[in-house]
Amino acid sequence: MKQNKKLSLVEVISMAVGTMIGASIFSIFGLGAQISGEDLPEAFLLSGLYALVVAYSYAILGSKIISNAGPIAFILKGIGDNIITGALSILMWLTYVISISLFAKGFAGYFIPFIHLKSTTLSIGIVETVVILFFTGLNFFGSKAVGKAEFYIVLTKLSILLIFIFGGFITINWSATQPLFDNTHTNGLLNGSIIFFLSYMGFGLITNASENIKNPKKNIPLAIFISIFFVMVIYILISLVTLGNLSLSDIIKAQENALAIAAKPFLGNFGFILISIGALFSIASALNATLFGGANIAYSLAKDGELPEIFERKKWFKSTEGLYFTAGLGLLAALFLNLTAIATITSTIFTIIYIFVLISHIKLCKQYGGNKIIIIFNLLILLMVFTALMRYQWKTQKMVFYISIIIFVSALLLEYLYRKFKGRKIKTPN
Repeated sequence: MKQNKKLSLVEVISMAVGTMIGASIFSIFGLGAQISGEDLPEAFLLSGLYALVVAYSYAILGSKIISNAGPIAFILKGIGDNIITGALSILMWLTYVISISLFAKGFAGYFIPFIHLKSTTLSIGIVETVVILFFTGLNFFGSKAVGKAEFYIVLTKLSILLIFIFGGFITINWSATQPLFDNTHTNGLLNGSIIFFLSYMGFGLITNASENIKNPKKNIPLAIFISIFFVMVIYILISLVTLGNLSLSDIIKAQENALAIAAKPFLGNFGFILISIGALFSIASALNATLFGGANIAYSLAKDGELPEIFERKKWFKSTEGLYFTAGLGLLAALFLNLTAIATITSTIFTIIYIFVLISHIKLCKQYGGNKIIIIFNLLILLMVFTALMRYQWKTQKMVFYISIIIFVSALLLEYLYRKFKGRKIKTPN
């Protein structure tokens, strides 16, 4: 990667915002409304506070430990070369592969009805293949091409969402947006905030591109906090407009098309089309940013000895093996796997990684900075979030709960066997 092809602060923020909004508003908005009810805006606010708890450590460590391995580099510095670090690196990379598959499926789900094609296994597979190949080709030209494309994609998407927000405020029914804090609704608010915690996880892509960012010591903390606060405001405004223009039952019924249907009362069919286009831009930007982040993780962890040797065989993949391998597995998963349950588990995996980042920060705070009391307090909050998340899975989707446990145990077992029979040692990042 040439030094003059570095991502600016605006481009990095665009990548994070593109991933966060794409992964939330257009995909799990209806589910969040079903859980949180009238307390939807408050659920977005609370989940944003969870994200800030994690962001405190990401910003401090990310400005000092410059590595595209991101949180794995933090954990490696904090707890060293061991089976836990190796297992977490496998899980981290897997979440990006799964996300790529999910975004490809989501794009196909919106694109095919939009152009009035019949939804078949063949048509869905073709769209998934084309969209992943397109963004793989874009990423081939390097981080600068990704950043430039991401900026314009996010600009278009946000312009559409701002039209939705301003138009919706004209006809909003404020009585429908009043929060309810009885026991039932408070429980829904807390559960909804845990689900929407997923919607802020895109800020992690910033540290996964730290080697490609201009002035990372200054721009990484700025990008993390600006992107989270900006997205939090957008989420709250959109949820207010949706609740104020569409009944809760209709939002739940519409699921991922809720925003497009909510635009009809004040923008008509034009609004429905406009928001559908916004959804396509949103998912595309999320796929773009996630593919770039995932490729950087695969390559950086391979380079540092964190992934199996196949990733380091440059005679197969030359200098972009991480990109090709990540995109290829993502495409295979999109074409052949049902990822609904696995996608739900992604939030659990990320939360586990966040917990170990904070544990590592406690060990590193004297060296890299940070208030130890604040970090411990943040860790306790995150442990409660994880417990609540597992409890929610147990109550609503026991199979997903069991799959989560199996994935964690399998990652540890795989890492143990790999170390035992291959004798792998992990390099400490500089």
